[in-house]
Amino acid sequence: MGQTTRNAAWIAALMGAYILRRLLALIPTLLIASIIVFVTIRMIPGDVIDLMLSQNDIGADKRSRAQLVHALGLDQSMPEQYLRWVGGLLQGDLGRSLWHATPVLHEVLDRLPVTFELGALALAIGLLIALPIGVYSAMRQDTPGDLIARSFAILLLAVPSFWMGTMVMVFPSIWWGWSPEVNYVKFSDDPWQNLKQMIVPALVLGTSLSAVTMRMTRTMMLEVLRQDYIRTAWAKGLQERVVILRHAVRNALIPVVTLIGLQAPLLIGGAVIIEQIFVLPGMGLMMLEAVNQRDYPVITGVFLVVGVTVMLINLLVDLSYGLLDPRVRHQ
Repeated sequence: MGQTTRNAAWIAALMGAYILRRLLALIPTLLIASIIVFVTIRMIPGDVIDLMLSQNDIGADKRSRAQLVHALGLDQSMPEQYLRWVGGLLQGDLGRSLWHATPVLHEVLDRLPVTFELGALALAIGLLIALPIGVYSAMRQDTPGDLIARSFAILLLAVPSFWMGTMVMVFPSIWWGWSPEVNYVKFSDDPWQNLKQMIVPALVLGTSLSAVTMRMTRTMMLEVLRQDYIRTAWAKGLQERVVILRHAVRNALIPVVTLIGLQAPLLIGGAVIIEQIFVLPGMGLMMLEAVNQRDYPVITGVFLVVGVTVMLINLLVDLSYGLLDPRVRHQ
């Protein structure tokens, strides 16, 4: 009993040290990436000052322009602007929107639940489609069912999610007079109405993402089913359900989990077009609006939040390897 306790404590210590190293590694990664984004977004053609002057019908004379540049802090050099932004970040301040003068952090926290809910629902739908079909296709290799499953995956790969979303918005309204809700309702206000509104875009996004996961699941299952320990399990007379679920699927899921981690940027920051089609006030739509308006603090703040979230998701993916395969140790 004492030896078991010591082993558990040793494993927990190794896991804690591994997590701490990974979290510390986020700092230089985010620092370098933030510099690249900070510089790149200011190289986008178009000037935020010109946009503001044209929107507000202010005479574009030198005096009014200089006053606006100074008020927004854009008269400083780029290194000075970056250091000022980093100084605010260390105090929990992501800056203020150039257009609305509202704290970027408040806007991000207001939009973040929408994007997370869409991503979580899309991921759940994608896995519910991909895993059963991928496993079945591998178990029934070269049968008509396998052929249909592979054709279905190729079809989903060929059909982009934005086209599918557009068709869902257009044709049901023409044929049946129905279209998805576009007036967003928060989950805290009306959970049922919120889920009714989110399920359609999540289904479109999840179905599109399921194709790659489906093909990966099938490929890995075929590889695992040819292993010696699977043949031994069959030879022992175990039921098919036991062999597949207890021995094969668990070992085949590690590359699939890795693929899911790689899809995290698409689920969190890449659903811009889906959010625009279904008028969802998430971070993707927020990013698109900020780019159109050249709202630099908002763009940088959204990138930072998305970057941290994606890195944390990939950390969780790495930690899940130990649950799927006890032979994996994080050191």
